Amino acid sequence: MNSQQQDAQPRPPVLSVRGLRKHFVLHNVDGRNVNGLNGVDLDVSAGEHVALAGSSGAGKSTLLKCIYRTYLPSAGTATLRSPTGEVELTALADAELAGIRGRQFGYVSQFLRAEPRRGALDIVARAGVARGMDRAVATEAAAVSLRRLNVDESLWDVFASVLSGGEKQRVNLAAGTISPPQLLLLDEPVSALDPANREAALELISDLTSHGVAVLAVFHDLDAMARLASRVEVMRDGRIVESGPPGEVLHHLEGVAR
Repeated sequence: MNSQQQDAQPRPPVLSVRGLRKHFVLHNVDGRNVNGLNGVDLDVSAGEHVALAGSSGAGKSTLLKCIYRTYLPSAGTATLRSPTGEVELTALADAELAGIRGRQFGYVSQFLRAEPRRGALDIVARAGVARGMDRAVATEAAAVSLRRLNVDESLWDVFASVLSGGEKQRVNLAAGTISPPQLLLLDEPVSALDPANREAALELISDLTSHGVAVLAVFHDLDAMARLASRVEVMRDGRIVESGPPGEVLHHLEGVAR
């Protein structure tokens, strides 16, 4: 096989999930077991935006949290591939996981969890530094991102804890997307935003895939998925039950995206 033929070979996915399961023990409800994931298989490639759809309790956020290891899966694998090799996320020790979180893969929830007494600009710039950016470059990039997300400059040095819910969500998105990692998990990152700020956030998210980022996202509305997703995976009862392009999948999901 010549070099041109080799270059034409498809690259392996950035993320491969196989047989992922998660059950919860409800200790305050007679110790019963509840299944959150029931054997999920999923691939996400570089430059691809995969949206998870389904009703509340279908397992969408549980899947993201098992990949990020907020939850420890009960069974199955989640493999992250980088230029330096493959990492099986479900098998990593906590210390090893901490070493690649935020650097090789990131997670943006709908809530900002930041160190106390830190301003918005500092939070976003520190995220860039953690991903290898020079401090001055990271600060400049943080300013660009905050402006793009309509966070008023007068709030940049205000402790993030006193910001509104929508302001916190935009700071969180700016921190998650500055010098973005190769895989980004988004869990309803625009849920608290008004229409104008939601539009700015969706435009920023849209740019991620053009820079080769693999995105796996949960949104609460069909419009965001239709605009951003290259593929939609429909979940029900902890399983993926349908998969396809947004135009083929979303038209019959009205009312169940939550």
